[in-house]
Amino acid sequence: MPETHHRTPEDAVAEEASPTPTQTAPPPLRLLPHGPHPRSPGRRDPHLLAAALFAAYATVSVTRYLHLNTRSWDLGIFEQAVRAYAHLQAPIVDLKGPGTNILGDHFSPVTALLAPLYRLFPSPITLLVAQAALFALSAVPVTRAAAMLLGRRRGLALGIAYGLSWGVQRAVDFDFHEICFAVPLIAFSLEALLARRWHRALLWALPLILVKEDLGLTVAAIALVVAVRSRRESPRTVEYAVGVAVAGAAATLVTLLVVIPAFNTTGDYDYWSKVDSGFSPFDGADTKLRTLAWLLIPTSGLLALRSPLFAVALPTLGWRFLSSDDHYWGTDWHYSAVLMPIVFLALADALTSARRSPNTRLRSYAHHLPTAVISAALALTTALPLSALTEPATYRIPARVTAVERLLERIPDGATVEADIGPTSRLASRCRVFWVGDTRGIEPDYIALDNSTGWVPDIQRYARQLHPAADYSVIGATQGYVVLQRRS
Repeated sequence: MPETHHRTPEDAVAEEASPTPTQTAPPPLRLLPHGPHPRSPGRRDPHLLAAALFAAYATVSVTRYLHLNTRSWDLGIFEQAVRAYAHLQAPIVDLKGPGTNILGDHFSPVTALLAPLYRLFPSPITLLVAQAALFALSAVPVTRAAAMLLGRRRGLALGIAYGLSWGVQRAVDFDFHEICFAVPLIAFSLEALLARRWHRALLWALPLILVKEDLGLTVAAIALVVAVRSRRESPRTVEYAVGVAVAGAAATLVTLLVVIPAFNTTGDYDYWSKVDSGFSPFDGADTKLRTLAWLLIPTSGLLALRSPLFAVALPTLGWRFLSSDDHYWGTDWHYSAVLMPIVFLALADALTSARRSPNTRLRSYAHHLPTAVISAALALTTALPLSALTEPATYRIPARVTAVERLLERIPDGATVEADIGPTSRLASRCRVFWVGDTRGIEPDYIALDNSTGWVPDIQRYARQLHPAADYSVIGATQGYVVLQRRS
């Protein structure tokens, strides 16, 4: 169907099913929910958008790393895990404690898919570029599904707004995390759901159980939406969907109660402590309400709430808001990225029905909302990470970075190093790195610290506190970074 007509598939069915007085009714039109026709001018839009987003995401993420602006230890943690997979070893992550198997912390075996790429290019930049590619890839199904339902221009508008959404930008700005695999899987699954390809929707959702332990509940939510939507045309699909929902929920339970404890040295799941028995779900209500407002207003003008697809977001929102850890409640970090494809595809779904509503105000609102959503995304981007692309300083490596890297190069490959965030991002690919203060009796060859904020008043004294039986001396210091070597 030509995209330039800007009609929904349902409009086309209605027109084809209503014969004019001078013709007989044609056979019913068989919908082909594949997005733009192969010869349509808009067939390349999703892929061109994804390519542009990949360039933007990768630039922001890699330049942040090159500027020594790594934000957490997660980049080092995942690099240690992927490095082990790349050498066909168990995913031991010493940053979480010497000899810690990362599968006993979070269950994310999907990161092993990066092992071949990392073996060829052993660098944290490999992880950052791969993450940028996965996030950018998710824009393809979002844009394609929106164009299928709303037409080329509105579909592209929603695709751009999705690519610039605050949740995705925050995740790009947060080094590396396993949820970069979940975002495209969710997007492809919901695209298939909107196209009424029920089995494909379920198949795209199932791998989520290998991304992180909580996502089995998201699989269950997707399957239940499939069951509700397919019940009239395919009762057999309902049975499959219910089975997948049960499997998804069971996978989460088995992973939390059996799999992770089996790999954990304590025989338990460490994050149960995040659920405090004395904690009230109403604690931090102001922060949680602001997060919901950010999730629903600039991204969908609240219209996403009219689609059953929004139910897919509830498991993630549930565990975040029920946790006693206030880091999960807000809009920072990477936690909202998995919600972005859900909200935007729920919006596309809701717009489809709203444009046929007998309520003239709702129809008018739905007509103008795509323009408002992309305008909001563009306006908010001026205060979000992608705004760094317009700053010349982004593309210049400061002299301080070169000095710090030369200092860290004095640590030989294969050495054991105790470090904090800054040095970790430069050493994890070639040394055995422990988190500062958590070597558990191991006396490392070197201690490398970013003390640019002056958090350690006396470096030598601090080294003696960490390892009373060892003798460490400073072998170099620059730009607030300090390296100490253990004397034999």
